[in-house]
Amino acid sequence: MVQYNFKKITVVPNGKDFIDIILSRTQRQTPTVVHKGYAINRLRQFYMRKVKYTQTNFHEKLSTIIEEFPRLADIHPFYGDLLHVLYNKDHYKLALGQINTARNLISKISKDYVKLLKYGDSLYRCKSLKVAALGRMCTVMKRISPSLAYLEQVRQHMARLPSIDPNTRTILICGYPNVGKSSFMNKITRADVDVQPYAFTTKSLFVGHADYKYLRYQVIDTPGILDRPFEDRNIIEMCSITALAHLRAAVLFFLDVSGSCGYTIAQQAALFHSIKSLFMNKPLIIVCNKTDLQPLDSISDEDKKLVAEMKSEAMKTVLAQGGEAADEGVLLTMSTLTEEGVMAVKNSACERLLNQRVEMKMKSKKINDCLNRFHVAMPKPRDQKERPPSIPQAILDKLAATEKRKTEKELEEENGGAGVYSASLKKHYILADDEWKEDILPEILDGHNVYDFIDPDILQRLEELEQEEGLRQAEAAEEDFEMDGEELTAEEKKALAAIRRKKSILIQEHRIKKSTAESRSIVPRKFDKDKKFTTDRMGRQLSALGIDPSKAIERARSRSVLRGRKRERSASRADDDAMDMDVDVDQQANKKLRVRSTSRSRSKSKAPNEEGLKDEKQRTKAIKLFKKSAQKRNKDARRGESDRVIPTLRPKHLFSGKRSIGKTDRR
Repeated sequence: MVQYNFKKITVVPNGKDFIDIILSRTQRQTPTVVHKGYAINRLRQFYMRKVKYTQTNFHEKLSTIIEEFPRLADIHPFYGDLLHVLYNKDHYKLALGQINTARNLISKISKDYVKLLKYGDSLYRCKSLKVAALGRMCTVMKRISPSLAYLEQVRQHMARLPSIDPNTRTILICGYPNVGKSSFMNKITRADVDVQPYAFTTKSLFVGHADYKYLRYQVIDTPGILDRPFEDRNIIEMCSITALAHLRAAVLFFLDVSGSCGYTIAQQAALFHSIKSLFMNKPLIIVCNKTDLQPLDSISDEDKKLVAEMKSEAMKTVLAQGGEAADEGVLLTMSTLTEEGVMAVKNSACERLLNQRVEMKMKSKKINDCLNRFHVAMPKPRDQKERPPSIPQAILDKLAATEKRKTEKELEEENGGAGVYSASLKKHYILADDEWKEDILPEILDGHNVYDFIDPDILQRLEELEQEEGLRQAEAAEEDFEMDGEELTAEEKKALAAIRRKKSILIQEHRIKKSTAESRSIVPRKFDKDKKFTTDRMGRQLSALGIDPSKAIERARSRSVLRGRKRERSASRADDDAMDMDVDVDQQANKKLRVRSTSRSRSKSKAPNEEGLKDEKQRTKAIKLFKKSAQKRNKDARRGESDRVIPTLRPKHLFSGKRSIGKTDRR
């Protein structure tokens, strides 16, 4: 459980906002109406209440700030030093001290002016004292505006700090920049630390969590440290030094044996010896990373000597803790790129840390109180006879006879491993023939779901359909040339075949025209060069079929409209002229055509106010009802029937506050 949650610290307003918050609350929560005719005691109480309420609000807000910010002396030394590194504890304490001083000054101002208000002899004197008291309080708050702004910046930064529990099981990763610390943390935890091929990618502490033997371990990735004097180290490096100094954790010192980080093994060994005092009483493991680029055995003899010295120093920490001189868990190699040895490093660090914590608890005084409550029962043998587990012979024979089935994991390793072997999902299908298992069955065929058409009796139904289709084709062949139950003659059959052939040709032409209709412009008939649609052509086709075309041609010509002639007179004028003069047959025919071509007059629509009303009386009554219903709406200044606005009868900005004598409008 995390002891310190800096995210719950209340926001610190700046000086101007602080004053606005307090004064607006005083205006809202205290009475605002007072008259000079009131008794003097009532006037004094009115203004004393405002001064006391303002001081109480200032005191509460400032006390909240002082109490919520952590005191460096009361928190864990790790957090105390970390805050000092990040924010400078002198500035931090000075800012909180100024807040405390302002709180005391405001209390003193309130106390002094309440005493003076007790002797106020008029409304004017009491009001002046109240204004002076609130003004001095606001002046005090304005003076501490820089401290409030500084504390707000500190609060925002503290809220972004990682939640580190200094007392839980912790694994600490340290070393030079760009040696693979963040990559290792991403491999063993669910953290997502940014990894880049340049130094100081990690600029603050990052926390992840890993599990080992059903226990949760806290893994901390620290920024890179350079080998230089303590005074020259920057804030980023001091975060790592603070974590190494105060956290009781297993330390993993990363060593880049390939030199790709930009620092030699000699420089990394010098850093190890300069900070080895921070490794005392902590499980220390030297991790040689990037062995995929250069194995540990292939480095030079000088570098091997330096690594051996570092290993001997790490062994001293093991012996100082009372452990055995074993070389297994002190110097480990791994590669975060190929993940070779990553889990071994993690397990070794967790195991050594767990053993150390158990030993420390066993050495503490509290363990005696706990052991008094435990009783461990140790069974004693009653005789020297061995009693092995008894398994029936039938079961053993059955197990020996049955062949062990290979798992998918074993099959994958035998057939090339992951990415090469693909497990077959069809090999356990129960089919009549095992050769059908790998047949490809389409899911969608011709836009239909194949599974909807699967039928166990599909072959039988297919035969029935084929037989039925054969019968229907035979019947169609017999009835092909039969119309209305009567046999046709040879000439009629020949004519019918020609008609059907011509019909099919026309259908095909129509489909071609329809398919290209969008890209083909519409040509007027008079511009048709082929003359496909003429009465002569129609006559020739009908004559070829043995039909007299004279009536059809006459009918087509009678229905056609004369084109290209302008209208000379209106239809009504033509009727009058026909009565006055004699015309021949051709002029009468032209007149009939003009009369026929005139369009019908458009029907007139009724006005909206006349629709649905029977007569003028009913229309007048409807207008009166409409005007009567609008009277109330007009009085309320509504725009129409849909106006539902609820006006503010007494807007606060016009009626709040007090007006002086002789002035009725504040504007």
